[in-house]
Parts: sequence; structure tokens; C-alpha cells
Amino acid sequence: MKALITGITGQDGSYLADFLLKKGYEVYGMVRRSSTENFERITHIHDKIQLIQGDLLDELSLIKMMEKVEPDEIYNLAAMSFVPTSWDQPILTGEFTGIGVTRMLEAMKRVCPKAKFYQASSSEMYGKVQEMPQTEKTPFYPRSPYGVSKVYGHYITVNYRESYNLFASSGILFNHESPRRGLEFVTRKVTDAAARIKLGLQKELRMGNLDAKRDWGFAGDYVKAMWLMLQQDEPDDFVISTGVAHSVEHLVEVAFEHVGLTWKDHVVTDQEFIRPAEVEHLLGDYKKAKDVLGWEPEVSFEEMVKMMVDADMEHVKKQM
Repeated sequence: MKALITGITGQDGSYLADFLLKKGYEVYGMVRRSSTENFERITHIHDKIQLIQGDLLDELSLIKMMEKVEPDEIYNLAAMSFVPTSWDQPILTGEFTGIGVTRMLEAMKRVCPKAKFYQASSSEMYGKVQEMPQTEKTPFYPRSPYGVSKVYGHYITVNYRESYNLFASSGILFNHESPRRGLEFVTRKVTDAAARIKLGLQKELRMGNLDAKRDWGFAGDYVKAMWLMLQQDEPDDFVISTGVAHSVEHLVEVAFEHVGLTWKDHVVTDQEFIRPAEVEHLLGDYKKAKDVLGWEPEVSFEEMVKMMVDADMEHVKKQM
């Protein structure tokens, strides 16, 4: 089996590549011809995967890529994925995260219509939530250019599935983290700061809204759900979550406590980090994924945060 992963250099792409290699797949990863590409997350498997150039902004490059690879499964994980940046670059976010999905589906329809397609949808599509918890049927109310673009990507996937009979599934993934998460994301910002403050390299951590609640899971668990969706007889959409929400304050508390610190001594609220339109409370119901896919989260929130803090302690010590 041949799998093509866009966004292979990201957190999810690297975990998915690990997972598929263990399953015996030939793994191809799309990379943009960019001088800023960061291969750090896939250095441990660099000799086991094949990287191929392509760009979500250029449909012809996607067509050529698919002709070359002839994939059985396509995982579209590439996106402009950091919500605050989507406010600074809303048009580019729309091009990558929304229209880019259409270009992928068009290329697949032309080149390999029998392949199976996974679209990375997001809990950010719920935004100003209309019901608690959120299911596959909860109305979307996105609160950022990123969330709006993801809604477009989600519904264009549904439309291609229903209009062209493509096997195209979407995973509505709630927040999922790991030691491979980028430093710009709040979880990693917190665990990295806890390590630096513990080691005397930093005095304080400036944060935005500590009351915001998220349903946080472990990325390594969530990539298995992506794969399971493409092993089904019929394509469909699934919420992937833990069913438990935690506040940002609780995240900070667990991380600092793990290294023997009292978070209130070090954390400062800063208006600079408050979003223009805040998403207050995301909580997913993964019942359908459990019933249909047989999927359940395995790593708890506390285990994940401690795993990230431990990894950051090691990482920071190496830099000292």
C-alpha cells in the first residue's frame, strides 16, 4: 500500500508516517520547495520515506505528484494551522486551508479516483459553540480565518464525495498535542516555559485567556483514527476527541506542578495574547468513532502534559 501525506513535516504528519511505516506502507510525503521547511520531526525516518515536491497553491504540481506516486491513500494534513497567524494572513490561510483542499480533490479525481482521501477537519470549525458537547451534527460557527477555511475544506470534501463518488472522509479532530508540537502552540509554550523556569533560564510566562477550555488529546492516538477512517467500506465524517475538557489554567497547573513549581508565582496574563474572537469551550463527543471505528483515546491529558514537560526538560538541557 502506498500512502501520500501532505504536511508530513508537521506534528500529525510525522506521527502518521511512523504509524503507517509500522503497518508496512510505502510512505510518500509532500514538501514545498521552501528554504524554511523544517525536517526535524522526520529526521528519525528520513531514510524510510520518500519526499516529493508539491504545493497546495499549485494544482499542476499536485497532479504531477499523484501521477508519480499513484497512491492508495491520501492524507491531506497540510494547512496554515496556527490560528493567530490566520488573522495576520487571512487570504493566504484561505488559499492553503480552504482552496488547497479543492486542488487536492481535483487532482485526485483526475489522476487516482479510486484512492481513499482523508481531510483534516478541525474542532475550530465549531468556534462559538452551538451545543455541548459537539458531534458530527453540531452546526459550525467558526471564529477565525483558520476556522472558516477549515469549514470550506470540510464541505468541499463532502461535496466531492457525494458528487463524484470519491472515497473522501473527514476527521473533525479536537486539539491534540505532543512533544512534537510547535513552540507557537499554547500547550508547548507552557511545557517549554515550565522547563526553562525550572532550569533558571526564564522568570515568567505571559499568557492570554486562562479560562478557555479545550478537549486535548495525544496526537499519536489521533493519527490511528485517521487510518481507521480509510479502512472502512464507506467514507464518512468522524469527531475525534477525548470527551473531557480542561482549562488553559489546568494545563499550566499540571505542567508546573510536574517540575515542582507553583504556577501562580510565574504566570502573567497579557492582553497581547487574547484572540480577536475567542473560542471559549470546545468539547467533543467521539461516540460515533468508538462505535464505528472501534477507536478510543489511550493517553490521558495529564500523561500527555507530563510527557511534553519531560521532553522539553531534556531538550532545554541539551541547549544549555
